[in-house]
Amino acid sequence: MDNIIDNPRTADGISLIIPSYNEELSIAEVIAEYQEHLEKCDLPFEIIVVDDGSKDRTAEIAMKVGARVIRHRRNRGVGGARKTGVRAAKWNAILMTDGDGTYPADQVPEMVKHLQYSDMVIGARGEERGTFRLLRWAVKRCIRKFACYLAGSEIPDLNSGLRIFYKDLALRFFYLLPDGHSWVSTITLCSLTNGFRVDFIPIEYRRRIGKSKFHPVRDTYQYFLTVVRTVTYFSPLRVFMPASLVMLAIGAVTLVHGVARGDIYESSMLVTMAGLFTFFFGLLADQNARIRTELEHYRSEQRERQSPVYTLEEER
Repeated sequence: MDNIIDNPRTADGISLIIPSYNEELSIAEVIAEYQEHLEKCDLPFEIIVVDDGSKDRTAEIAMKVGARVIRHRRNRGVGGARKTGVRAAKWNAILMTDGDGTYPADQVPEMVKHLQYSDMVIGARGEERGTFRLLRWAVKRCIRKFACYLAGSEIPDLNSGLRIFYKDLALRFFYLLPDGHSWVSTITLCSLTNGFRVDFIPIEYRRRIGKSKFHPVRDTYQYFLTVVRTVTYFSPLRVFMPASLVMLAIGAVTLVHGVARGDIYESSMLVTMAGLFTFFFGLLADQNARIRTELEHYRSEQRERQSPVYTLEEER
């Protein structure tokens, strides 16, 4: 059941986090556009650009236009940059976008309004405009449908880079969030499988400025693994139960067929036993997941209390 918020929750301010890697062609334009729309929200805000080891003038340009810049000495991945930004944010509402100019800022005020009654609001893209457009559309659609089934919830856009959420939500799952492109899909699935309310607002999607960092094979593989791993972590029965039922059904059909012919196949017994073992393993995994989630949540809180606060432009 969704964690519906009866009493509106008010953001004390907005921290815009822009993870960037070699985005000198677009970063100034992105900052100016989002600053214009954030000023309409009647809330204090800050703009944090996390320069993920760029080799160009991304950090220099971002500082010139007034953003707070945190630099990684080496490239850690877009997920690592997002985590650095979350740690450094001083306001409880975290707005994220990409530094390549693909996400327009015109829906930001509406997303901020929706956040009063949600734990996370995601800008859902209506059309794929990135590189490898046809491949990305087909693969993402298949994986998204698979994720909807596993998560038990409709997900219009699993890995949109434009979203706003409360900082404490991200910190709750911080220990699970990866350093790569699957950071956004991971936090989406973590939220949905744990009963948090996630809303989606339709947005346009532009062509990026500059060169894409998307790798069609590696990133698609990691994307698929993220969906399976995250859902298995929190809701093992959604993975193990269908697998066990399929094996039990196959075993039952072949067993009946064998009995009818007067010969019981060894393979029928093996498949049936495998189905039973998978079923009971899923039950044990489900119980373990419930206990582990609470323990790791507690440990994550303890780690975050000891984490350094980023107050300088250079990451320590």
